[in-house]
Amino acid sequence: MSTNEKTAPPTLVVLISGNGGNLQALIDAIRAERLPARIAAVISNRTGVYGLQRATDAGIHAETLSHTAFDSREAFDHALQQRVDSFQPDLVVLAGFMRIFTADFVRHFAGRMLNIHPSLLPLYKGVHTHRRVLEDGANEHGVSVHFVTPELDGGPVIMQAKVPVLPSDTEETLAQRVHVQEHIIYPRVVKWFVEGRLKLENDQVMLDGNALTRPVQHLSE
Repeated sequence: MSTNEKTAPPTLVVLISGNGGNLQALIDAIRAERLPARIAAVISNRTGVYGLQRATDAGIHAETLSHTAFDSREAFDHALQQRVDSFQPDLVVLAGFMRIFTADFVRHFAGRMLNIHPSLLPLYKGVHTHRRVLEDGANEHGVSVHFVTPELDGGPVIMQAKVPVLPSDTEETLAQRVHVQEHIIYPRVVKWFVEGRLKLENDQVMLDGNALTRPVQHLSE
């Protein structure tokens, strides 16, 4: 290779189901040259969602693979796996993808699939996290980025950001503050991965060659 040639940036495939706020954060980070990667495709399991328009506006291939067209979860996951593999991604990024994967799908992408979840895992796995936090009267909430494993929202956590729960909070206001933190930490973790700093080895998160004993904490302003 000549000194004038550049190696291709690592490739991402982003899976979405809705608005695509975290997808936009990744797009913005790549545009600003804060994330040395390329999004090869955005795939949604739901038609007509705004995240697909975000991808199209950014010149990224966007497509829908509807889970409703398949007779079983296994059949959908097999088809989705083939579509993702066709883009040869270095990393699969789940950005609000509202499906529970089969164990076979997760194993196929083991160590190269990330998810972001709106809670301080292992607290509040699953859905409606903001509502549940408010119902419990918790004084703290947040967001976690983790490697995906067969256990729902149970993979090793890489990074978290916390937000206070205010007495005046509604689901919407609390969600908005969590979203701000999501859009900061997700591109950062993806950057660690594509730069080769972040790995999953024997279910242990490794960052810069060191085992993480607890998630990295982003200190929000």
